[in-house]
Amino acid sequence: MKKVKYLVTLLAVIFLIACSGSDTYRGDWKATNVDGEQYNLTFKAKSFTVTNTAGEVTNYNYTQNSVNIKNSVETYGLNLEDGRKYQLNFPLADDESVGLLLDSNGKVLYAISRDNYITYDDIFALD
Repeated sequence: MKKVKYLVTLLAVIFLIACSGSDTYRGDWKATNVDGEQYNLTFKAKSFTVTNTAGEVTNYNYTQNSVNIKNSVETYGLNLEDGRKYQLNFPLADDESVGLLLDSNGKVLYAISRDNYITYDDIFALD
């Protein structure tokens, strides 16, 4: 019986940790949308904010629902509180300093970087 309780507790802890955002993408990002407009994104454990150049802030609550790593390329699934689904994709193998925020159809919402405002084309020019 002790083993069952231990297993249930372990699974509950893993589930709670899995719902929080990964350390990989937590923190501040410089973002550029497909129209070239610049934003700042800040990811926390269960929410992220988008700040435009006028200083207007929009907050989104989310849970992380998946992690996929294939050939060292990482993709994290995010479920927003309002039902939308996003993906954070780090398309360059072993490089988590640049990425893409995609909608559920794979359309690029933002190209993101820890250091600079970049575009989608800039990411793939880095190869």
